[in-house]
Amino acid sequence: MPQTKDFINLFAAKSSFRSTIPKAMTTEEKQFKLDSRYLRMARIWAENSYCKRRKVGALVVKDKMIISDGYNGTPSGFENVCEDDNNVTKHYVLHAEANAITKLARSSNNSDGSTLYVTASPCIECAKLIIQAGIKRVVYGERYRLEEGLELLKRAQIEVIYLNPDEYETK
Repeated sequence: MPQTKDFINLFAAKSSFRSTIPKAMTTEEKQFKLDSRYLRMARIWAENSYCKRRKVGALVVKDKMIISDGYNGTPSGFENVCEDDNNVTKHYVLHAEANAITKLARSSNNSDGSTLYVTASPCIECAKLIIQAGIKRVVYGERYRLEEGLELLKRAQIEVIYLNPDEYETK
């Protein structure tokens, strides 16, 4: 009889253990967590920028792998100074998205169907590059004053998602 009692106790312990296991996340919840994490990583990557006025970071992710990265800055071989003496951004400074996409062009990776995580919403010129690169989702964390880039992405049927860092970082 002690064996039966041990089995009942074991069964009861397992049953109470099961009730403490968290409920499985939905696909949407999993995607939100991934989006939040990659956007945080893009924010950290932005710290590499030498620009003083605004630091922007970007990651291109495909099949849960980072295939490219970029931050705003001057072209290769130029001095790492983004602003002139009047604190105006120099005309040849590259945006984070452009740096990430042009890096892809020099690699063996392909951005078809990928997601771009960028700390600020894309401008119109970067939106054109995003469309041509075959990127299908854009997740951004700060709204830029001009919205033509976002409008163009939506017109091209690219999924555009705004994640407010003040909201998602607490989850």
